Amino acid sequence: MPDSKGIISSMFFKLLWDGFKLKEVRNRVIFTIFILFVFRLGAHITVPGVNVDKLSSLADLPFLNMFNTVSGGGLQSFSLFAMGVSPYITASIIVQLLQMDILPIFVEWGKQGEIGRRKINQATRYITLALAMGQSIGITAGFQALSNAQIVPNPNWQTYILIGVILTTGSMIVTWMGEQINDKGFGSGVSMIIFAGIVTSIPNAIVGKNSLYETFIENVDPSMVTQGWITIGLIALAAIVIIYFSTWVQQAERKVPIQYTKLTQGAPSTSYLPLRVNPAGVIPVIFASTLTSAPQTILQFLSKAHINADWLTNVQNIINTQSTTGMLIYAGLIIVFTFFYSFVQVNPEKMAEQLTQSGAYIPSVRPGKATERYISGLLIRLSVVGSLFLGVISIIPMIASNLWDLPSIVALGGTSLLIIIMTAVQGVQQLEGYMLKKQYVGFMDNPVSLD
Repeated sequence: MPDSKGIISSMFFKLLWDGFKLKEVRNRVIFTIFILFVFRLGAHITVPGVNVDKLSSLADLPFLNMFNTVSGGGLQSFSLFAMGVSPYITASIIVQLLQMDILPIFVEWGKQGEIGRRKINQATRYITLALAMGQSIGITAGFQALSNAQIVPNPNWQTYILIGVILTTGSMIVTWMGEQINDKGFGSGVSMIIFAGIVTSIPNAIVGKNSLYETFIENVDPSMVTQGWITIGLIALAAIVIIYFSTWVQQAERKVPIQYTKLTQGAPSTSYLPLRVNPAGVIPVIFASTLTSAPQTILQFLSKAHINADWLTNVQNIINTQSTTGMLIYAGLIIVFTFFYSFVQVNPEKMAEQLTQSGAYIPSVRPGKATERYISGLLIRLSVVGSLFLGVISIIPMIASNLWDLPSIVALGGTSLLIIIMTAVQGVQQLEGYMLKKQYVGFMDNPVSLD
């Protein structure tokens, strides 16, 4: 019996090779790489007026590592792109919530098709601009308060405004880069930018400062080196298991059978409607990471101004992702956003309407409202599995880090791996779509003669 893993691996590399033969695919890949290169270049240019060397004193704060992950790795050096896509993510959450019968104008835009989508995107940019300015000044002032080493040598309102304008401009440029990847590149722009930041940080996590090598090999007693290598090996094995399981779940789907009426010309008699086990993808993890890191930044800032405030300490302990309650809150946010975004990605009402318009129906289910209720129920059951999967994978490394006193980089390993895996899977699926499209175009360009 042939090795299934070998078959899958060979099919993957064959897909990449065949894709690169197509000029359109090749141009999209090169364009995406170029945008990510520019982003990483900007992520190493420090904002003027900031002493980034003093920022190293805050490197072990869990919320800083979380925020740095969501920003795409630019916050670590307080670079021009330090805010990354974080303000855009928050603005997207706000806009999507406003479309749920909160503001009528947003609900109306959501029903206007392409024109409405442009209006929603424009509103998202304006909200992003306001949030970026507020977060830039707030984070700069917060870091200044947290660090006794004075990150900003000349702290005054003019300096904060200048830094805020620079970081806001950088955030808007990164947002624009993400939109360009959506239009002319591969994958989701937001996910690809965060993906690039995580991938480039992997070498430092292995052999850099506060890395696995430094923690378990370099800074231990010589008699404990063997045990350190075993620990690193077990962490690597756990990462491989998570990668394999996450890839399998991300590609799993529920095939809902559908049939076409005899009046629909050119349609097959039967087909199926593919619904993924995790239709929300990696977006819930990114949303939850953003909403978890922001309050911790504010509370850390307030703790310096109200050192003796017991309530502040209690709140910090509750939402800290190193505590049990903090991990549960983080996992809970992932679960909530998975349900929310699943219904954004797969709109049961629109899907039922499209099936009716195409002359298709689900066997034993009436068209219209009954089909909508059926798809909604099925989507809820799938979201239960998908949300628990995302939540468990995200907090397992956090639990392991607390139990065995592992480096802080391990605690965010689940979140980082999920983003890497799902972004890669999404890119491969998009590549398959282009290949399939090319096959259809080639067939139309070279019709078979029946003479």
